[in-house]
Amino acid sequence: MDVAELSEKNQSNMLHGEHIITRLTYISRYNKDNPNGEVTRILAQAQQNNEHNGITGALVFNHNYFLQSIEGARPIINELLRKLVKDERHFSLQIIECREIEQRHWNKWSMKYLIPSDENKGLALKFSTSTQFNPYLMSANQIMMLIDTLSELQEQEEKEASTKKKSWFAIS
Repeated sequence: MDVAELSEKNQSNMLHGEHIITRLTYISRYNKDNPNGEVTRILAQAQQNNEHNGITGALVFNHNYFLQSIEGARPIINELLRKLVKDERHFSLQIIECREIEQRHWNKWSMKYLIPSDENKGLALKFSTSTQFNPYLMSANQIMMLIDTLSELQEQEEKEASTKKKSWFAIS
């Protein structure tokens, strides 16, 4: 592609808003009746598609609910939202937040998969408004704090695991 073609392509992209980064955060319920709803397959497909489309994000799943925050070019996020609304692997999709952002929050991952576990169960309840984890009852701020906290916890666990692996090779 020569310089003139590249310039024309960049100008065309600018006309469609590709230079504007948008964050979309939503919640939905997992459809346990859908035979194509295996979560590991959904995650693998999302990671591959998101990396190809320049989408970054974090997904929290607890066997009942999805919490997801994704970032990317505005037209790509809009197209992804259209697909999410039609996706039968989940239902009761509610948009928590959709806004333009200056920089990505999730720039490290094409998709980070965060799972509330027995060890961090209290975290989900800490940001919840009841004794049961129900993201539909949480504010946008509570949801983002939960995703951030789970993300930080998982990063810390990954660092500790890699340090333990490295220390095995260390010479004293």
